[in-house]
Amino acid sequence: MEKSSTPIPRYDKEVFRCIFLDHWGGFKAKHPAYDNSQYEEIIQKMLGCGKEEGGYVEYICMNCGRDRRRICFTCKSSFCLSCVKVYVDDFVAQVSKVLHPGVTYRHIILTVPEQLRIYFYQDRDKKGLLSALMRCGYECLEDMAGHVIKRDAVKIGAIIVVQTHGRSGQYNPHLHVIMTNGGINEKLGKWEELKFIPFEIVHKKWQYHLFKMMREEFPCAELNDLIDELWRKYPKGLVANVGKGEVPERCRGLAKYLAKYLASPPISVRRIIRYDGKEVTYWYKDHESKAKKVETVGVYTFMGRMVQHILPKGFQRVRYYGLQATKTYSKWRDVISEGVRRIGRLAKGAYQILSNKGYRERYKEVSGRDPLICGHCGEEMCLFRIWHPKYGVIYDGLEDITERCDLEDENDGRGGSSVWSPARLLQLPLFPLQA
Repeated sequence: MEKSSTPIPRYDKEVFRCIFLDHWGGFKAKHPAYDNSQYEEIIQKMLGCGKEEGGYVEYICMNCGRDRRRICFTCKSSFCLSCVKVYVDDFVAQVSKVLHPGVTYRHIILTVPEQLRIYFYQDRDKKGLLSALMRCGYECLEDMAGHVIKRDAVKIGAIIVVQTHGRSGQYNPHLHVIMTNGGINEKLGKWEELKFIPFEIVHKKWQYHLFKMMREEFPCAELNDLIDELWRKYPKGLVANVGKGEVPERCRGLAKYLAKYLASPPISVRRIIRYDGKEVTYWYKDHESKAKKVETVGVYTFMGRMVQHILPKGFQRVRYYGLQATKTYSKWRDVISEGVRRIGRLAKGAYQILSNKGYRERYKEVSGRDPLICGHCGEEMCLFRIWHPKYGVIYDGLEDITERCDLEDENDGRGGSSVWSPARLLQLPLFPLQA
C-alpha cells in the first residue's frame, strides 16, 4: 500500500500567544475599554502559561541524582489554546458526575436575535445580563416541558453553558443546554417522559421568555419599541435548535460531544492560517453556506474579536438547574431511577463518572512514557521544590531533608533507630542537575 504524498499540516502552537505578545500593549492603547483587570489578568496568565517565570514544580531523582524535571504552571483558562484540552477534560469530568443514570438527554441551542446582541455586548464587563439569560433559558424549557407533558407543572434538569462567540469570532451570545428528556411531576411525585419536542412551541416559548426578560432588565421606551418590532418580524418565534437525536449515552461519546459543542474557545490553532505581524488570516465554517470561509483582518481587529469573549472574573459559565442542581439531585434521584425502570429503560447505558486527569496521566497518554520516572536509573523522582512568582519558594525539599537528618542525629544520640541516611544530604549539593 502506497503512502499518501499529501503533507501533514503543521500548526504553529505559539502563534496565538505571539499575536498578543507582539501587540497587546498597542491594542490597549487604541482600545482603552479593554485596559482593565478583567482582561489584563487573563492575557498575562495566557502569555506566561507554561513558562518558568510563571512558577514551577521541580522533581529530582533521589536515587542517582542524574535526572531533574521542572513542570511549569499552566493558566488553565479556556482562553488559552494550550490549556483548552485540560479545560474541556475537567468540564466533562465535572458534568459526568451529575448525570442521572438511565436518563436520556437532549441538546438544545437558544439564540439571541442580532438586534439585541448590542445590549449584551455593552454589559460584557458585568455578570447580570448573561446570568439572567441563563436563568431565562431554563425557565423557558421548563415551561415548554410542562406544556407538552400533560399540560402540568414539571421540574426538568438542565445543564446550561453560555457562549458569546460565533463562528467568525463576532459577539453572538447564545445558550447550549443539555436537558433531561423528561421531568418530575411534583404533584404526582413521579417521572414523566418527554416523548417529543415540538419545535414551534420551543421557538415561541423562547421568544416570549427572552423578550420578557429583556424588558425587565431594560425598562425603557427604546427597547420596548425594538421588541414590538421583533414580535412583528418573527411571527413564528426565535431560532432554537433542537437536536434530532439524543445526546450520546456512553461516556466516550459524551466527552467528544461536550468538547465539540460546549467548551470550545473562540478559535483553535488549526484555524489560524497565517500571521505576518500586521494581519491575521483564519478560516471558519460559514453558518449559512456550510462552506469553509477564509478571512484576513488587521491584527487589532482579530484581537478584539478574541478578547471581547473574556467573561468577568468569577462568572460561572456552566450552571445546573432543576434536577441537575446539587440540592435537588439527591432528593429526586430514586424517583427518577424508578421512573426510567418503569418505562423499560435499562441503566446499562448510564453515564460513567470520568475522573480528572493530572499532568502525569495526560503526559503518559501523549508521549507513552511516565514523566516522573528517572531516565537513568528508572526510579520514581521525588518532589524537590515548588516556586511561585509571587510567594517565592513555597516548598524546599533540601530544608525537609535537613530537618530529617537533624532528627536522625537526635535519635542516634538517644539510642533511637535511624530512618534517614545523612549521606544523602552530603551528596545532594553535588548532584549534577541536568537542564
